[in-house]
Formats: sequence, structure tokens, C-alpha cells
Amino acid sequence: MRRYRIGVIGLGQRIAHVLAAMQEVGWALELAAYVDPAPVGAPILEDHGVAMGRALASPAELFAAGPYDLVMLGAPNHLHFEHLSLALDAGFPIFAEKPIVRTEAESLALAGRLATGRTPPVYIGLVMRSLPIVREVIARVDSGELGEIVSIDATEHLPPEHGGYLARNWRRKAEWGGSYLLDKVCHDFDIFGRIAGARAARAASFGGRRIFTPERAERPRIYDNGETAYALRDAGWAAANDAFQSDMDVTDHQNALVEYASGVRLSFHANSHVALPERRWYVAGTEGTLIADLVRNKLMVRRVLDRKKPERIEYGNITADAHNGADQAMAVDLLAALEGRAAFPVTPFESLEAGLTVMAIDRAMALGEVVDCAPMWAAYDAAMAPGAAVSG
Repeated sequence: MRRYRIGVIGLGQRIAHVLAAMQEVGWALELAAYVDPAPVGAPILEDHGVAMGRALASPAELFAAGPYDLVMLGAPNHLHFEHLSLALDAGFPIFAEKPIVRTEAESLALAGRLATGRTPPVYIGLVMRSLPIVREVIARVDSGELGEIVSIDATEHLPPEHGGYLARNWRRKAEWGGSYLLDKVCHDFDIFGRIAGARAARAASFGGRRIFTPERAERPRIYDNGETAYALRDAGWAAANDAFQSDMDVTDHQNALVEYASGVRLSFHANSHVALPERRWYVAGTEGTLIADLVRNKLMVRRVLDRKKPERIEYGNITADAHNGADQAMAVDLLAALEGRAAFPVTPFESLEAGLTVMAIDRAMALGEVVDCAPMWAAYDAAMAPGAAVSG
């Protein structure tokens, strides 16, 4: 079996979990070297028996110590564009955590570079694309079983511990993570665009902070079983001590409306502090309807003229992190792509378009207006045109 030599820039919790999943599904891997002055993912690797490689001081030093079969990028989002640019220069295959980049300017610059076709393979960790339930949703839509897709209603509601983690983690700051929606639900908007079969045409949004605020700092901090609340998870790099009194500047709840160019309309509701967690997609077509429950890993489908009970599929494999085996499935997909046996489920361009859609939603919220997405897509397409300037 081939042994994969891997270099990592940004050995955080997320990349450590991906590496652990890779080993779990049978990769023969060697973490040869990493760059991270404070590798908070190290305990995760230790727990899963993944040996730490050499600690190097800079990406340049890491690339000089190559070659690598795969370079993995897991630093906070504000460093993604810089590290992707360096990795593209180095020429080794790349796995980068989502969101692919943090801003519109970075999106256009990266799109232009990737469009040249003179880059190594780039795989983006939109992990939900690898989930069996998500593959089935896409297959049902593509088969025409639901008819023409008319509308989508979707949610992501986090339990208090997860929301409290985000309020303490580096994702609490727009300068590091981008927006709450960009970091947390670019997965979902990737799938929504795929279901709609088109780019977003118009977007509106309302959101803010009403949960993790100093005014609520005196609320109870003990669960009914006696456990301490809002602090059970290590918040990682640049962590804040308290979820309610941090310097958080992103939303903790947000609603969005999107009209796609295909005519599909989407409503989306996110909340980071609920008693009944939910990640649900309700997809309504002219001939049928499906509900995908991503927390409980269940799918329900029925055609509009059926009187019998809906078809129900339970995928099982429920995990505490609600990924439900997605990391392991993505690790299988990544190995298949590197070995040339199958295409990776999502392209970097699809990742860029999902990110830009969320950025349009956030711009609509900031402006208090319905945003016309056409100028954004015109700029994106122009950036990828032959001869377009590529810059950061």
C-alpha cells in the first residue's frame, strides 16, 4: 500500500480530526512536517495514534522539505488565501479547510488563478458533500423524482455548548473567520446552489447578536445535571475566556432569503443557542417533497399524489459532533481522488460560489437592502476570463 507523505500548515482541531479520520479509514500516512507555533490539534492526533512530524518555522521551510503527496491547510480562515497561494506555487496536491477564502477580493483572485488550469489539484473540505444522506438528496433531485424544485426551507440550530464554543473560538471575530454564516454554513449553501441548479440572483438577510452578549452574562451556567455550561470544549487558538463577555463581533443568529436564477426560493434560519438542535433541509418540488434531517441522519421522501406513508431512510452512525461519519466518508473520497479512481465530490469553484453567495447574504444584512448578485457574478466571471489579471 502506498504511504502518503503529508505536510500541514495550521495544525488546528479541524485538520487533526480529518487526519484522524484518514487513518481510521485505512490511509497509510506519514505526517512528515507541520507549521504551527501552537498546534492545538496535537492532543487529537495523540488520542488517535497519529505521530507528529517535524515542527517547522514557516511555510517556505515546509515546502523546501518536500516533496509531499498532500499539503493540508487548516489555519484560521484569514490565512487561507495566503497559504493557498503559497501551496499553489509549491505545486503539491492541496486539501484546504472550508471556507475556501474569507473575502470577495480573495475569491476573485483565487478564481482567476485556478481558472488558468495550471495549478495542482485542490480539494476543499466541504465535508457534507461526502455524507451518504447528502449524496441521496442530490441524486433524488437530479433524477427528477421531485419534479421542478420550487422552494427550500432550511435551518441550522446549534445546542448551547456549540454556540458557546463559537463565541469563544477565533470564529467569533470577522477579521479571523469571516462571518458566522460563512464559516458555519457554507456547507449548506454549497448544497442549496447545487439543488437550485443556479447561482443566487437576489439576497436579503436579518441577523445580529442577542444571545452571547454581556447583558446576559449573569444567566445560569449550570445544566440541570450539574455540569458546567458554555465551557466544556477547548476553544483553541486565540480563545476568549467567556462566551458572553468576549470580543465577538459576528452574529449569533441570522435569517436569510435567497432567490436563485433558476427561480428556486430559499429561506434559511440559523441560531447558535437552542434547546432542540436541528439541521434540516425541506426541499419542495412540483412532483415531490423531501426532508433531510442532518442531525438525526434521516431522510423522508414522498410524491405529491401519493397517499401512502412517506419513504423513510435512516442512515444511523449518529455522532456527538453531528458529522455522522462525514469526516471518514470525506477521507475515503479524498484517497479515491488522489489515486485517480473517482472525482472529489466538490470542486474549488463550487466552494468559491458557495462562499460568494454567503458574502452577498451578509452584505444584504449589513446594508439592510435586497442585494442584486449580478454584479458580483459578473466580476467573478471576468476574473476567470482568459488574460484576466490575477492579484490578491
